[in-house]
Amino acid sequence: MAEYDTSMSVALLVIDAQASFPARPYWSDEDLAGWLEAQNRLIEHFVKHRQPIVRVLHVEDSGPFSLASGLVRPIDGLAEFSAALTIHKHAHSAFAGTPLAGWLLRRGIGRVVISGIRTEQCCETTTRDASDRGFNVDYVTEATLTFPMQHAAGRWFNTAEIKERTELVLAGRFARICTAADALGGS
Repeated sequence: MAEYDTSMSVALLVIDAQASFPARPYWSDEDLAGWLEAQNRLIEHFVKHRQPIVRVLHVEDSGPFSLASGLVRPIDGLAEFSAALTIHKHAHSAFAGTPLAGWLLRRGIGRVVISGIRTEQCCETTTRDASDRGFNVDYVTEATLTFPMQHAAGRWFNTAEIKERTELVLAGRFARICTAADALGGS
């Protein structure tokens, strides 16, 4: 990771915060309220300060992530905002096969704040990709949402364990792990 600079122009990435997820069998409301509070605090700050917010929506050919499902839209409870850019992605990283990197670079944005759904999947993958492309990354764990997962050997990992593991593998290598307050203090 390049030397971290919080004075760079910044954009908030709201990744896959979409109504598709409650239609999935693994959906849980357990951490929803806390995530929405942190996610909405980031959104409201970026709106207030007229900083760009990128809406990233995951799209698949069928099921609840298909455009035909009507669920590829903001999840209920998400603060409203006018996206500076909306992208539909078909891979885990918001950069893969999308115009995101070029759009950020053309605007002189060198720092991204990562938020959205799922902590260890699209948020983590986008973080790694952003770092590899030379962006400074704030990974706001409390503004990411995930769900319990079962390992092939049978052990269940709760959301706190998944988030802790994600922080472990990203910290200092790919991102600055921070709270919403930390990310907002540097923007």
